[in-house]
Amino acid sequence: MGEISDRVSEVLKRIESAKKDPSKAVTLVAVTKTHPPEMINEAIDAGVTDIGENKVQEILEKYEKVKPVRWHMIGHLQTNKVKYIIDKVCLIHSVDSIKLMDEIERQAEKHGIDMKILIQVNITGEESKFGIKPEELEELLVHAGDLKHVKIEGLMTILPKIDSDFSRRLHFNDIFNKFVDISQNKYDNVTMKYLSMGMSGDYEIAVECGSNMVRVGSAIFGMRNYT
Repeated sequence: MGEISDRVSEVLKRIESAKKDPSKAVTLVAVTKTHPPEMINEAIDAGVTDIGENKVQEILEKYEKVKPVRWHMIGHLQTNKVKYIIDKVCLIHSVDSIKLMDEIERQAEKHGIDMKILIQVNITGEESKFGIKPEELEELLVHAGDLKHVKIEGLMTILPKIDSDFSRRLHFNDIFNKFVDISQNKYDNVTMKYLSMGMSGDYEIAVECGSNMVRVGSAIFGMRNYT
């Protein structure tokens, strides 16, 4: 085993160290954007059980070439592409509209499956980031009560590039509090099981702030190859 194996071990060790409650599980989703199946399989051999892709096309290109693993759709998802991945992924992290929820519902019904989703929240209000505004959350949570095949299982967020750890903690704590509030409100068809926040540059802080699912790419695979 080589460098990727060592990096996977290091990331898992850092996650364990960051946890406030050692008994609580944190899922590592290895982000494989632009990386070839050979590297992904090496990570799987090193113990990675979940991988995340940003683009539908990359899932389709790699799906048959990668060892058995749980696939996550973590990037922006257009409604016209839901049909291509509905039977391939275990969790869609990036749901940010009722229109997208309804299309996932239609495609899941066609395939006779249930699809777990997370609502992507733009917690900082940065215009370049996808996700709904925190004040729009209620509408999507209520809408889920009418769906039979879509199951909301938590929240996801992406922070912009922030230099200050203090600012990161403020934003992570903000969405963690929303996660807890929603859990206590008991909406129909909504279970706050996953809080997907934290990437290569801030996953330890995210775990300290309550994240139980981190999306780590470059810390495992190195820099992305866009050629």
